[in-house]
Amino acid sequence: MNRHLHILFGILGFCLSVNAQQETSGEQNYSVLSTDTLSKDIGMIPESLDANVDSLLQSWHVKYFSKTDDYCHDDENNVYFTDEVIRARLEKLPHVIPMTFNNFVRNSINLYTERRRSLIRYMLGMADYYFPLIEQILDEYNLPLELKYLAIVESALNPTAVSRVGASGFWQFMLPTAKSYGLEVNSLVDERRDPVKATHAACRYFKDMYDIYQDWHLVLASYNCGPGNVNKAIRRAGGEMDFWQIYQYLPRETRSYVPLFIAANYVMNYYCDHNICPVQTSLPLSTDTIMVNRVLHLQQVADLTQMDIEQIRALNPQYKRDIIPGNVKPSVLKLPTVKSFAYVDKEDTIYTHRFEELLANTNNSPNASTREQITHVTKPGENLYTIADKYGVTAREIRTWNGLGSNRVASGKRLKLYVNNGGVAFASNNAAKQTKPQQAATVSSAPKTTASSQASASSGQVTYKVKSGDSLYSIAKKYPGVSVSTLQKANNLSNTNIRPGQILKIPAG
Repeated sequence: MNRHLHILFGILGFCLSVNAQQETSGEQNYSVLSTDTLSKDIGMIPESLDANVDSLLQSWHVKYFSKTDDYCHDDENNVYFTDEVIRARLEKLPHVIPMTFNNFVRNSINLYTERRRSLIRYMLGMADYYFPLIEQILDEYNLPLELKYLAIVESALNPTAVSRVGASGFWQFMLPTAKSYGLEVNSLVDERRDPVKATHAACRYFKDMYDIYQDWHLVLASYNCGPGNVNKAIRRAGGEMDFWQIYQYLPRETRSYVPLFIAANYVMNYYCDHNICPVQTSLPLSTDTIMVNRVLHLQQVADLTQMDIEQIRALNPQYKRDIIPGNVKPSVLKLPTVKSFAYVDKEDTIYTHRFEELLANTNNSPNASTREQITHVTKPGENLYTIADKYGVTAREIRTWNGLGSNRVASGKRLKLYVNNGGVAFASNNAAKQTKPQQAATVSSAPKTTASSQASASSGQVTYKVKSGDSLYSIAKKYPGVSVSTLQKANNLSNTNIRPGQILKIPAG
């Protein structure tokens, strides 16, 4: 090992940390399931495994285009296997990274197969789409293919995941580390959410860390808490270079990180033996990449290719406000292969379609006088970063508006937010102003009434039945000319609180 390189990275380790849950300054205080004994056995549970599974299962690619495998037996009862059976199964897996079996790994497997069965179903479905992409990039870097399972521990294979401390994407990069590995992050684009570019960055980090430690378990640990914390644990353990020997000196969540990674390898291969079946999604496996050289709004593409905009967003998660800044530099647009032909045929028309409405103000500074104050009531599991990402503002702005001293926020707290009159917030650096798009696949002045939206238009009155996960903001986005404030006025709401099953009047746009 190059001693000087080791020392250099040890110093850098105090400045860089990749993972969402740890910063190199030390151990952070994260939400732990109080009833889960696993946290006592192996450390804190990552946020990805404490994810809002109901929200994930309501997402576009699962809710509207899913089916289950008719040949798979699925129920809520786990099947118990002895330690000897599990140990033998781990050994049978093709692997370069050691698949150590011990009580920590056993407890991690139990977490997946007993307490997080719904999350495993979701991740198995997403793996069909994302794992071939990740494997191809890992192979380019000559890295162990089992590293793909690290994305399960990091983000539950959710490319738009945002952690409590601001890490984002598949691989949960913090902003400074993302930029140091070549990822672009600005008001319109966040390449941490681009599965391809973020995976390339993660692979470069893996190689850098393996050059230092020559041990894959230590590489994984450094990915979670940074090389500075790993080096500190090595020193405290008397120079030991084995994860299990330095285990007690690592931050609490990092102790659970390697066992959960090994458990993810196990459950993603032996799920059927535990009566767990994948949620089969219809994310298109065949896609084309189109280079965009002008500013373009995803709603323009959705309207003229007759696609659901949620599908376009799912394929292009890096565009935070649905705007592709191709006028700044050539940018990619990923579409299903069958729809790419329609795009090419109508490309010139797409660029001009609804331009004044959607993009005319893209390069203008927004007028602060047009901002509208709304109230957001925080839900369990939310933090300032997830709220900021939802409304297109920054966590710092929310802290300023509400006089907060930190990014922590209690459930049920009422927060002041300032958005434009379409319900979508201004970018903090005034780089973009997004106008609320129409509902996908329709160019009419009124939203298309569908079973999924549960809206009715009898007697000329449009109503909407609130579903789990809805907010006034997300509902307003479905209807042209409707904002959060107009919904509040039409329904005599004093705040933005709504409940599933509630019937809302939708005012004319």
